[in-house]
Amino acid sequence: MSEFETLRAIALQYDGENAPTVTASGEGVIAEEIIRIAREHGVPLREDAMLAELLGELELGEEIPEMLYRVIAEVIAFAYLVSGKVPVIQDKNP
Repeated sequence: MSEFETLRAIALQYDGENAPTVTASGEGVIAEEIIRIAREHGVPLREDAMLAELLGELELGEEIPEMLYRVIAEVIAFAYLVSGKVPVIQDKNP
């Protein structure tokens, strides 16, 4: 991030079934606090200014738009990878 860019942070929640939702969003001091809390709780962080800009347009509690599903799926996969976790795949056929 250059000295002229504003720090922006977006937090997403994903329950494994529904589309991820925005749970926190902010710039500057608020973004710093979002990042601090995420680090404090061991939440993986990924820097992507363009994605943060797009997600920053969403309201708190809003699901991510379908056009971002693929990129958010990559972010979720990244989070699992760096956390050493394996996603649970739910069998839709009983």
